[in-house]
Amino acid sequence: MARKSSLLKRAAIAVVSVIAIYVLLNASVSRSLPSSSDLPRQLIREEDDDGRAPTLPLVKVYMYDLPRRFTYGLIEQHGIARGGPNKPVADVTTLKYPGHQHMHEWYLFSDLNRPEVDRSGSPIVRVLDPADADLFYVPVFSSLSLIVNAGRPVEPGSGYSDEKMQDGLMDWLEGQEWWRRNEGRDHVIPAGDPNALYRILDRVKNAVLLVADFGRLRPDQGSFVKDVVIPYSHRVNLFNGEIGVEARNTLLFFMGNRYRKDGGKVRDLLFQVLEKEEDVTIKHGTQSRENRRAATKGMHTSKFCLNPAGDTPSACRLFDSIVSLCVPVIVSDSIELPFEDVIDYRKFSIFVEANAALEPGFLVKLLRKIETKKILEYQREMKSVRRYFDYDNPNGAVKEIWRQVSQKLPLIKLMSNRDKRLVLRNATEPNCSCLCTNQTGVITSI
Repeated sequence: MARKSSLLKRAAIAVVSVIAIYVLLNASVSRSLPSSSDLPRQLIREEDDDGRAPTLPLVKVYMYDLPRRFTYGLIEQHGIARGGPNKPVADVTTLKYPGHQHMHEWYLFSDLNRPEVDRSGSPIVRVLDPADADLFYVPVFSSLSLIVNAGRPVEPGSGYSDEKMQDGLMDWLEGQEWWRRNEGRDHVIPAGDPNALYRILDRVKNAVLLVADFGRLRPDQGSFVKDVVIPYSHRVNLFNGEIGVEARNTLLFFMGNRYRKDGGKVRDLLFQVLEKEEDVTIKHGTQSRENRRAATKGMHTSKFCLNPAGDTPSACRLFDSIVSLCVPVIVSDSIELPFEDVIDYRKFSIFVEANAALEPGFLVKLLRKIETKKILEYQREMKSVRRYFDYDNPNGAVKEIWRQVSQKLPLIKLMSNRDKRLVLRNATEPNCSCLCTNQTGVITSI
């Protein structure tokens, strides 16, 4: 018994000794470490008065005062081609930008023209001195330029020329010291239409391009690394009703141009597979006021909306579907989507591989299996994210585009500094400056 007591006594002494050593070491280490007052200010994460984490500094953007012919002049040319007055207006604020799916260029231009007090919450701030700028915005209406003479014959040597506009823009940019300084890397240019700026893409490819997708761009012209995928402007009215399927009697709806080029050829094949299916409405229709009304009604009264590829992988009907709370059925294997750093499209969209969608009966059988509970989940999620695709929403598409643009700044600085010290390399060597996605051959779809 005495031996057992002796063992316990020695064990207690050992435990006390370990605790004492730990206390002494901890005190010594604490004295050797700097306090928060000794740390550089930039290493300390402070909280504001409301207890929130600090916000990052706003990215400073300088918007070029482009010659009129690249902005308001294009609105005037669009009107002239449609029988409007053939002379500049005295007050440009009276000009109305024509509505179309690439209105992002107008909304971004208008946003930067607003007083800063009206731009609360934006991740960027406009500066009036280019020397203060982190980034430079080029507010050319490049997509509007493409449709000035759309469908209208132009006599050689007369009328408006998109090609001349592009050449003129490039000449003007290359005359700016800020463009020449970094070869345009710190410039942001809207090029939403797949054919926008096609003539000068090789000369502006260093810039941050705002694009709908990469369908018409080579890997050395556009990539996720430097560019921003933006949403088309929705052309149907927002659905303001409650979530539900009671008033949505159509299973699947599509209305749009049946005949497209390139990847959009899948549309005609889908028409052939679906046009005789029960509870499916699939119609050929081009852009017009009457067709937009019909499309609005169709999307607002359907459970699912078909979104096949257009001439390029993306198409405006996806965003029409979302604001209509009509579950998108995306048949476009190469599609790229805006704001995927904050949005998981699988939560409200159904992705179907093109080959599977073209199998007779496959698509409608798949959709009929989806229970009402799941459709309501999709609708709730669409309702929560649709502000991201609404250019009129103060917390919508414009703010999100600027957020993604601002995130490019560290890379721009890296690439600008890197280019200044690199020796010119053989163009056939591998280039790590672009990012290619899904090169494994793995396709994820239902």
